[in-house]
Amino acid sequence: MRISTWIQKYKDMSQPVKASFWFTVCNILNKGIALISTPVFVRILTTDEYGDYSVFQSWYSILVIFATLNLFSGEYGKGLIEFDDDKDRFTSSVLGLTSVITLLVFAVFACNLTFWSGKLSLSPILIIALFVEIFTMSAYEFWSTKQRFEYKYKKVVLSTLGMSVGSILLGIISVLATDNYKLEARVFSDVFVKAVISLVAFFVIVRNGKKLFDKKYWKYALLFNLPLIPHFLSTMVLSQSDRIMIKDMVGSSAAAVYSIAYTIGTMVLLITNAINNSFIPYTYQALKDKEYDGIKKNATLLCVLVAVLVILSMAFAPEIILIFGGRKYYEAIWVVPPVAVSMFLIFLYSLFSNIEYYFKKTGFIALASIVCAVANLGLNKVFIELFGYYAAGYTTLVCYGLLALMHYFFYRKALHQEGVRASEVYNLKQLLLILAAVLCVMFVMTFTYRHIVIRYAIVAVILAVMFVNRKKIIGWLKNIRNS
Repeated sequence: MRISTWIQKYKDMSQPVKASFWFTVCNILNKGIALISTPVFVRILTTDEYGDYSVFQSWYSILVIFATLNLFSGEYGKGLIEFDDDKDRFTSSVLGLTSVITLLVFAVFACNLTFWSGKLSLSPILIIALFVEIFTMSAYEFWSTKQRFEYKYKKVVLSTLGMSVGSILLGIISVLATDNYKLEARVFSDVFVKAVISLVAFFVIVRNGKKLFDKKYWKYALLFNLPLIPHFLSTMVLSQSDRIMIKDMVGSSAAAVYSIAYTIGTMVLLITNAINNSFIPYTYQALKDKEYDGIKKNATLLCVLVAVLVILSMAFAPEIILIFGGRKYYEAIWVVPPVAVSMFLIFLYSLFSNIEYYFKKTGFIALASIVCAVANLGLNKVFIELFGYYAAGYTTLVCYGLLALMHYFFYRKALHQEGVRASEVYNLKQLLLILAAVLCVMFVMTFTYRHIVIRYAIVAVILAVMFVNRKKIIGWLKNIRNS
């Protein structure tokens, strides 16, 4: 097809379709840029410094929930629709509420920075930087979400990519310019770029809304989001607590090594999230139309695709580690397999939770998240002490397995309440077979990482078997799709 034809097709797209396309591209590029920068920073920072920076990011992900109540990600989107005729004032009011909450939480920390510095294992100046980022980035989150709802993608794409590239470039320059404060240089450069762009968003919101307090909107935001805080917090604890506990129990270097392994998992998660986000609208429409066969067939195909990505990340983990971190992070190979399989389980439980979200069974989702977060903290405490930081990869795997299992039972319950059989929506046997195959590869790869010839031979045999049986495999996939 000629380029001119593609250009015309793009021009013929509706504004919502164009916006969806560019937001997806922006998200992939933004995460991709961050991944590409990883090999640079792990080489100009020591393992201790990189581990401390990873812990800083983990604390940000957790504290932002307390300091903002996640108002920009929970009630805000629904409020933009509900208060469509007063979006600007609604936005500025909720930003005002968020800012007040952030300042109040910071005041608690400021009263005794030394105490909190010991608890968080961050210097007082880094805690201040953390709150500067929380305060300013909240405005950017509100602004960019509003732009998305209005299908105004150009400014969001440019500002997001500019923020990402600017943070990395300034970070590299700042780190290389100092010998003794490399961690602070990386943190301050990142916070500075985000703060400058976010403050512009802050003033734009205030200028357009002209009001930082509105009792109606403050009450709406608090009533909507407060019940969701346990879910938000549990989700962050489940994904971020490993690094914090490893630093506290083992050391910063171990946290850095674990972070590299998790970064590889993030590469897979980036693609699986994109797949799931594309699958959600289809799933919701199919549930509305009661066309369950399509969901079942496509879910199995997508699971096969995700499984292949996970298997590839495990098979070539040593080579990926060398590219991303070099020899000093090579120990991370032993953490990659369980973390990679955890990414598959995240995709699997997302399939079940999509159904729960559609039928508004959010209580199930919160309960599952809380149980698994508590289990993760307990298992980490016991097994990191016994076996070192490697154990965190397997506790993560167990907890995501538990999360997938709980969501499966909740998904069945949600469908039962709607008078739909679970077997009509997903083929559990096929999903379990795919999971079993991924687990088998995990164990095999773990035992062959020190034997490159054997590992490559196994990969070659798998590829050869697939090639020889390609017609059968293609036929099987077509049967799933067309049956």
